Amino acid sequence: MNASARILPTRNEAWGFFGTMNEHAASAWPLAMAAVAQATGESPDAVRAFLDATPGRHFADEVHNGLHAGLALAAAIDAATQKWMGWRIGARTQRQYGIPRGLPYLTGFVIHCDSVADNE
Repeated sequence: MNASARILPTRNEAWGFFGTMNEHAASAWPLAMAAVAQATGESPDAVRAFLDATPGRHFADEVHNGLHAGLALAAAIDAATQKWMGWRIGARTQRQYGIPRGLPYLTGFVIHCDSVADNE
């Protein structure tokens, strides 16, 4: 993460990434903010919008998969980040969400959630 990036607090403690991480939430939040910002190059506001939204909940599910596989928290977040960056937006997701086809899944959903948050 670049030096100018900030770790913003969640706006959704009950749901999204934070709520889904349960007892790991306070420790996981800054790690996830940093990892997603670093991987996508998106702003802290965009990353927070993603983590606070439904896709952030699904991202947390992937982090839980890593924890259940025996990874430490930071490693589980890194593994989830790499996995989501390895997936690509396909035709169906492009039609459903308007995210450009071929973008890394994580980047696409961070941008999408930021756009939705801007329009609310």
